[in-house]
Amino acid sequence: MINWIYGFVLLLLFVLENIYFKIAKRYNILDVPNARSSHHTITLRGGGVIFYLGVLVHGLIFDFFAPWFLCGLTLVALVSFIDDMHPLSAKVRLLIQTFSLLLLLLQLGVHEVSWGYVVVALFVGLAILNIYNFMDGINGITGGYSLVAMLALWGINAFVFPIAPAGFIPVVILSLLVFNFYNFRSRAKCFSGDVGAISMAFIILFLLGGFIMHTGHVSALVFLAVYGVDGVLTIIHRILLKENIGQPHRKHLYQLLANEGKFAHLPVSLIYMGVQAVVNLGYLLVLVYVPEYTLIYFIISMVVLVAVYLPLRCKFYALREQV
Repeated sequence: MINWIYGFVLLLLFVLENIYFKIAKRYNILDVPNARSSHHTITLRGGGVIFYLGVLVHGLIFDFFAPWFLCGLTLVALVSFIDDMHPLSAKVRLLIQTFSLLLLLLQLGVHEVSWGYVVVALFVGLAILNIYNFMDGINGITGGYSLVAMLALWGINAFVFPIAPAGFIPVVILSLLVFNFYNFRSRAKCFSGDVGAISMAFIILFLLGGFIMHTGHVSALVFLAVYGVDGVLTIIHRILLKENIGQPHRKHLYQLLANEGKFAHLPVSLIYMGVQAVVNLGYLLVLVYVPEYTLIYFIISMVVLVAVYLPLRCKFYALREQV
């Protein structure tokens, strides 16, 4: 019976995505290439709205099990969608994101921890939301990378600790499969848009946050290690260059690989997916068999990733300087 339900959900999500495509065409919700883009053709923007719709579909069919989380997700999805159509000021976006994260923390039981932890959680949450959005720049990377993260979280939910009802993560995965069907191509039919990247980051934060709150394993943030290394080190580099880190750019390693290195988008996305998948698998094995070593695994993983990342960044950024 459950397989029939998931089949119906998958079909419904395909229908909803195609309805959105018609709306996007009607109202010209488009991503037009510019000097900082890594693509060269006009493409529909906002296809990642299917992630939010997937959560709604799960609620309608199964259960709205986390109302404060849903309220927060609705807020960030709505503001991000508006921003996709008519750019908003950074202050407005950050204000809504902060309030939404407070709702998420309320859902997770923020009243049970000190305010010091809440401030740290807000800072980390804001960083993850915006880095996730910054990393959405080539075909397949957001959908593919998110699929790897959600599969790992599904593993935790099934074999380690229940962080969500059994049907929630599978439905989110189905929404990712629908999006990837149209985006994981050499010529994508749609892009995620801020609504997709921010919504997916918010969903992942909710699941990771629930696991961390109930187990204390902060090391689970390793599920976002590849994005974290590229995002944080790129921000540091831009600060050193005295650039406005809120402005679009093409200095992430994945952008350097795609633009200066002339690699096709999908192989770059597959590299990011593959590296993160290896890291995730290693963490799950450590978590199951020797959980007392998860923090050590986290530290070693980050050191190795940085050690590999920096030479690659220097190599391909040098090509940028030669242009």
